[in-house]
Amino acid sequence: MERLDVIIFGATGFTGKYTVFEAVSVLKDLRWGVAGRNREKLQAMLKEMGAKAKKDLSQTPMFIADVNDEASLTEMAKSCRIVVNTAGPYRFYGEKVVKACIEAGTHHVDVSGEPQYMETMQMKYNERAREKGVYVVSACGFDSIPADMGIVFVEKNFDGVVNSVETFLVNGARDINADCGKAGLNFGTWESAVYGLAHADELRGIRQKLYPERLPKFYPILKHRPLMFRSSEVNKVCLPFPGSDRSVVMRSQRYLYEHDKKRPVQMHAYIGFPSWVVAGAVALFATIFGLMSKFKFGRTLLLKYPGVFSGGFVSREGPSEARMERTFFKMTMKATGWPSSQRLAESTDQYTEPPTKTLMVRVSGPNPGYGSTCVALLSAAVTILRDSNKMPSTGGVMPPGAAFSKTSLISELEKHEHGMKFEILANK
Repeated sequence: MERLDVIIFGATGFTGKYTVFEAVSVLKDLRWGVAGRNREKLQAMLKEMGAKAKKDLSQTPMFIADVNDEASLTEMAKSCRIVVNTAGPYRFYGEKVVKACIEAGTHHVDVSGEPQYMETMQMKYNERAREKGVYVVSACGFDSIPADMGIVFVEKNFDGVVNSVETFLVNGARDINADCGKAGLNFGTWESAVYGLAHADELRGIRQKLYPERLPKFYPILKHRPLMFRSSEVNKVCLPFPGSDRSVVMRSQRYLYEHDKKRPVQMHAYIGFPSWVVAGAVALFATIFGLMSKFKFGRTLLLKYPGVFSGGFVSREGPSEARMERTFFKMTMKATGWPSSQRLAESTDQYTEPPTKTLMVRVSGPNPGYGSTCVALLSAAVTILRDSNKMPSTGGVMPPGAAFSKTSLISELEKHEHGMKFEILANK
């Protein structure tokens, strides 16, 4: 059988089924199918999402594939040009899918926000992926398209040399008083966070193997803000952002430095809250969550009672559609650097004067967990299929900024109702 363009794997999971819903519009010009462990569940999901999208999806090609059956993964991978993998947590279920895709010569994208998984995949499979001409790109959802492609957008519009970028994430709801349920995350995302924190100490060893040589330091060095502070950029009380954005961005910046001789951008990420009280409560919760995740008994409690330990924000059923449709995100990015008139001869040269130029941009979108994320994931897949001539020519395991910096991914994201908007706020 002729290969399909795209197969959505894990299509009956929470993220998977909303990816199928968005595929009706994002993949409308491509041949796509779905894959999962159970045919009846796949059929039920297609009926549900078809009704939601007002489109008959009953003839959508279906594939039975299970991470515990490597032959089924190989068969799935051989049946398409790119696998869109929504089956997490990826530390448990991702590697076998990546391996099957590479050996089948099939591209792979996912929405992982798990640095250990992403960097392990790069360490183990980058060379083989390059040999096979395959792109494996993780973090193609809310973690970390806004930050990584946001910095790509910053550099394209800066007209000079960027030294550093600070990101300030604000999440909100259009109708905060609406009765749309408390839950904001599904259980799979919570599970990924629990195990990611539990094994955070793995990262040092992985990075020592992945990057035996450190990047040179570029001055001035971007300093960390205080642990809790009021940001004039977004008028919110901010804490350090605990997600994978910074690790993903720094991998992209290293890649672009090593392959394009581009001065790497320094970056710190923050998340904003409406008051000191809310930010303090979140900081306290995060501390308790981090401590509990370090011990087996603590992890058992976190996973058994997600609603209790998240104040009702996480549930096994996931958020209601009413809640998802009302949520949005805005990521404000403050870039500082030097105008083009002060550009140095070599990217490794050091500036002796402090930065004099500032650019403020914003990346925003609706329903970050399951709307913008699903559109971004599918848009990344579309971009690999259509713009591969603008990507690093050898293939490989890489983050979005490295893979898509010269492509039309940003304009693809801006096409769709649940996509993302990139805009300039101020240029000084």
